[in-house]
Amino acid sequence: MSERTRKELTISLLGIAPVIVILLIFRAYPLGSVIYNSLTNWDGLFRHDFIGFKNYIKIFHAKYFWLTLGNCFIMFINVPIQILIGLVVSMLLYEKTPGWKFFRSLYYLPQIVSAVIVGYLFAIFFSYGGPVNSVLRAIGAPNLAIEWLGNRPTAIGVVITALVWINIGWQGVLMLGGLSSINPSVFEAAKIDGANFLQRTFLVMLPMIGRVIEYSFIYSVAWTFTGLFPFIYSITNGGPGYDTTTLDFLVYEKAFREDSALGQACALAVILLIIVCILTVIQRKISERANDWSE
Repeated sequence: MSERTRKELTISLLGIAPVIVILLIFRAYPLGSVIYNSLTNWDGLFRHDFIGFKNYIKIFHAKYFWLTLGNCFIMFINVPIQILIGLVVSMLLYEKTPGWKFFRSLYYLPQIVSAVIVGYLFAIFFSYGGPVNSVLRAIGAPNLAIEWLGNRPTAIGVVITALVWINIGWQGVLMLGGLSSINPSVFEAAKIDGANFLQRTFLVMLPMIGRVIEYSFIYSVAWTFTGLFPFIYSITNGGPGYDTTTLDFLVYEKAFREDSALGQACALAVILLIIVCILTVIQRKISERANDWSE
């Protein structure tokens, strides 16, 4: 290695050194700490004995863990729904349908509202004496006025509805950005060739924003595993029982509610990280194979 090359390499390393230090402090150290603490019986204060994989064994033998994991996969229903609605919203805005100027300032409002506030609003709306049941009674359907948050199917349905509602704005902006990147002449050529709205949508638009949809899907799946805590906390508080508890909420339960079992909470966090990484890799492999087929 020449002196000049060595000097350039040294300058380059010094240039990226601050970034490496920041990543080590705020990424690598917390991750390593969580992994180590997952192998202990840490209670946050006094106990911190190394116990190996006992936390993991205890978690995998617990019925509530598998119920909670199942809840996370059920929550995936919100992903295709919010992407589909986001596509419809972006198409309506892109096609400049009547009232689009007013609507574009309205559809993004849920995204800027705090998730906890949204959760409490849905909890109030779907409570037994809330507006939803009041409307059902008023229109002569008292049998449909039920305790929405009192049983698993309807409680999960309420949570999924909240997730879809709050994400419509983000999905709409993302999809609209993808549409705006398409050369308008492509759509004009399709119109000249006689393609109707549905043909332009399925044969032109969707294939050209495939990467945007792929990114949205991967991000939304990861978010469904890691970002539901404020909704679960404010809408159902994980109940009834563990019927609406998700893995990220279970980490909180173990850490701060059940005898300060921070060791188990760290183990759950590691499991959650591994699951998200596996799902992301699988989605990437599927998308890459689909791209190979399309070529």
